Amino acid sequence: MATQHSRSAARIMMAPAVILLLGWMLVPLTMTLYFSFKKYLPLRGGDLGWVGFDNYVRFVSSSTFWPSVQTTLIIVGGVLLITVILGVLLAILLDQPMWGQGVVRILVIAPFFVMPTVSALVWKNMFMDPVNGLFAHLWQAFGAQPVEWLSNASLFSIILIVSWQWLPFATLILLTAIQSLDSEQLEAAEMDGAPPLSRFAHIILPHLARAITIVVLIQTIFLLAIFAEIFVTTGGSFGTRTLTYLIYQRVLESQNVGLGSAGGVYAIILANIVAIFLMRIVGKNLDA
Repeated sequence: MATQHSRSAARIMMAPAVILLLGWMLVPLTMTLYFSFKKYLPLRGGDLGWVGFDNYVRFVSSSTFWPSVQTTLIIVGGVLLITVILGVLLAILLDQPMWGQGVVRILVIAPFFVMPTVSALVWKNMFMDPVNGLFAHLWQAFGAQPVEWLSNASLFSIILIVSWQWLPFATLILLTAIQSLDSEQLEAAEMDGAPPLSRFAHIILPHLARAITIVVLIQTIFLLAIFAEIFVTTGGSFGTRTLTYLIYQRVLESQNVGLGSAGGVYAIILANIVAIFLMRIVGKNLDA
């Protein structure tokens, strides 16, 4: 058992890292709060003084605010739905004995290590291009008219691109969970005559509940800040402007740091609301 002296020594050794981490988080947050109450236009007069909550009122009353929040939630929900369902199916498939199993697992997980910008460019130019893209050639092979994905099905295209990036992560977590499942329990259920769907619904799926919870929580944190894929493909057009992209437009394109900072505070509030909702609804599986 650790003594009082050893615990004090551990706290002293951890203190520099904790202080650095707190500074890393609190300094940007404090600056965001500070600028959100000011009218700060870097290229149009600089610091024009305090405006109170005017930036918050202007940002939330903008005609683009609520559509951007809705788009953000649709993308997050769509990506979670695809990655969780396909992740479970892929994890079950990769857990089966097959030739070259290790190579197949590496190939499935590899997209997760591709940078979001690179992955968006690949999908935009190699797959979704209406003239030279792979999908266009497949459509033409069946005698159909190629689809202009990034303009006619823009939101679905973004969800597809982001899902391709995050599916390996979900698969890896779920595969690890499946491998910890007691095989004797499955064999006993099979010997008792339980069909595959029953074994999946009553044994495998409950066992994956915690892993699914972890996947949903971690992915949601990152998906709420999705930016690179939209910037590279649609530029926020065709109904793909998320809250993060709207903040970018206010800060960099409109050069209104105060208004963009107010949007950043709203983004933090939205992230916390979603996190609390998930912890209360989905996160209960962690205590099961």
